[in-house]
Amino acid sequence: MSELGLSRELVGALREIARVRRLLVALDFDGTLAPEVDDPEQARAIPEARSAVLSLLDLPGTRVALVSGRSLHSLELVSDLPDTALLVGSHGIEIRLDHPGDAVSLDTRELRQVDVLNEVLGEVAESFDQVWLEPKPAGFALHTRLATDHNSRVAHLVALSEATAEVDNVKVRKGKNVLEFSVRSTTKGDAIEHLRSYTNADAVFYAGDDVTDEDAFAALTPDDFGLKSGTGETLAAHRVAGPLQVAQVLALLAEFRDGTAHEQ
Repeated sequence: MSELGLSRELVGALREIARVRRLLVALDFDGTLAPEVDDPEQARAIPEARSAVLSLLDLPGTRVALVSGRSLHSLELVSDLPDTALLVGSHGIEIRLDHPGDAVSLDTRELRQVDVLNEVLGEVAESFDQVWLEPKPAGFALHTRLATDHNSRVAHLVALSEATAEVDNVKVRKGKNVLEFSVRSTTKGDAIEHLRSYTNADAVFYAGDDVTDEDAFAALTPDDFGLKSGTGETLAAHRVAGPLQVAQVLALLAEFRDGTAHEQ
């Protein structure tokens, strides 16, 4: 093992990516910078993670982006970062870049589909204790974190059946204790490609913990750096236990990159 208990392989790869001239650091929020909590609006990045992110934001040639399944409004609230941070909400449907005005704009057909989803999924949520519906710009998230295992399984099955029957080509994403239904298809992988182009990055560092983050890991190249937070199968080349260790990696990246900046 090496610095802070991190593997030598991870630290070595971190040193390499810290040397690139233009680096995009893209990060999931929940489960990566912040611990999972029962009330999503109460989630906050742990102090060590927030400090590391702020350090990276101050470095030359470095852009930091949060890439989340949350709505953009919710992500702005819980992250509370300077405007220099790029924000991607709703798996890429909503984007806050350096200029205002980037927002989802649904056509008439999509708006009708959202209304149908609201009716169908709302009935499912009302039928089970501790199951609730979160509005998203292009759909809804059905949360079952507080429900019993039985109610969670049944709610997911009923919601999948009803939504796919009533809305053509509805997009479904499975996360931790949540099913997301959207009338427009974007992924975190799409978001990474968009951000890579927008920032003209030479390499991308991406960290995430959930199933939806695998789309982002799949979009990485051999010159990029993928970091999985927590357990589960992953395409990421590197893994740590959770947000505290993610924070340690980010702090080390900032330290390496700050030293490299003085060399350039």
